[in-house]
Amino acid sequence: MPSASEAKVILASAVFIACTLTSAVCAALLIRAYRKTRQRLLFWSALCFTGLCLNNALLFVDIITLPTIDLSAWRLIPAVLGIGALCYGLIMEVN
Repeated sequence: MPSASEAKVILASAVFIACTLTSAVCAALLIRAYRKTRQRLLFWSALCFTGLCLNNALLFVDIITLPTIDLSAWRLIPAVLGIGALCYGLIMEVN
């Protein structure tokens, strides 16, 4: 039976992996929809979810794989770029 700290690490790993996979599936579905319809907002949304997927993957690496190294600044970059892409698409693609 794992100790309480090991159980927390296992649970945190499962949550981080689930969030990463969910973001990746959302990005893939948005890309597929964009290829079919060519609606630009789907493209910007796919970029946003791709950034969020990278953010979640880097969060897993930061917290679980390399806990002694602080990657918080690096993991924020894809999230900010993804949200920025979505904001740009929402503002500039108004028709």
